[in-house]
Amino acid sequence: MESPPDGSSDAPVAVTAAPSTADAQASERSLRAVLQDYLTMAKPEISSVVTLSAFAGFLIGSPAGLDASVLFWSMLGTALCAGGVGMLNHVLERRYDAQMKRTAQRPLPADRANPDMARRVGILLICLAVGLLGPLVNVLTAVLAALTAVLYLFVYTPLKRTTKWNTLVGTVPGALPALGGYTAATGHLGAGGWIAFGILATWQMPHFLSLAWMYRRDYARGDYAMLPVVEPDGDSTAAQMIGFAALLVPVSILPILTETAGWIYGTGVLPLGLWFLWTTVVFHGERTGQQARRVLKASVLYIPVLVALLLVDWIL
Repeated sequence: MESPPDGSSDAPVAVTAAPSTADAQASERSLRAVLQDYLTMAKPEISSVVTLSAFAGFLIGSPAGLDASVLFWSMLGTALCAGGVGMLNHVLERRYDAQMKRTAQRPLPADRANPDMARRVGILLICLAVGLLGPLVNVLTAVLAALTAVLYLFVYTPLKRTTKWNTLVGTVPGALPALGGYTAATGHLGAGGWIAFGILATWQMPHFLSLAWMYRRDYARGDYAMLPVVEPDGDSTAAQMIGFAALLVPVSILPILTETAGWIYGTGVLPLGLWFLWTTVVFHGERTGQQARRVLKASVLYIPVLVALLLVDWIL
């Protein structure tokens, strides 16, 4: 049979879709680099704080002794859920991240990862977390983990672009893991759990507001309605930082009053809270990026030191 005049063949030709830029880049990169990007999207710096807060709640709920198996599955489930939420947050905010200098080189806006794959992995991590927590810890803790994911992704995340009160709303999903740690240890909601929740909720406000002040111009470029963007004079930002840091001092002492922590914890947590409060007072008088960074550093140290105090107090 003669070929058509144009030299084409009658044989069917397989047509394949051109790979996306992210897929093509991923195929050329090492497995280690790809895994590093997925770890980045899981926000390990935030996931570790979330897991530590759950551990604090677990300690408050275990004054008489720890169940090592329940503790292990609780922390694993919390970490997986936090990582999944972080990954889905990257997916939801990738277009806005591309507009900000601080986040433009993240895996998704830099086109190093596929958003559909990141979405699947994030959902898988959350489902795995809930699936582990339900049968291996208790149903209440699993429900709190699922609620944390829903509130963070579908309430707090969209509010970041619509209202300056988003940070306050975000304290709820941010503090639920501490309550979940308590329910993991006890199987029920109780005063100790709500105290753990309160500590994390009040701690978050100066933590995130200091970060928002440091990157307020970047947030403005990304169309985020953060308080320092909406009210650039900083009066409200400084007042809220001081107010919540001041509230944190008495709230952090409540475990002693409920006898879920002892004098060792109290001896350390009081000066810790006063020091954190002092950094916010200094920021009020000098609203610079440097002073905001000092508040942020104090907040980053606060949770690990608080957990260490609870642990030492529990051991001794």
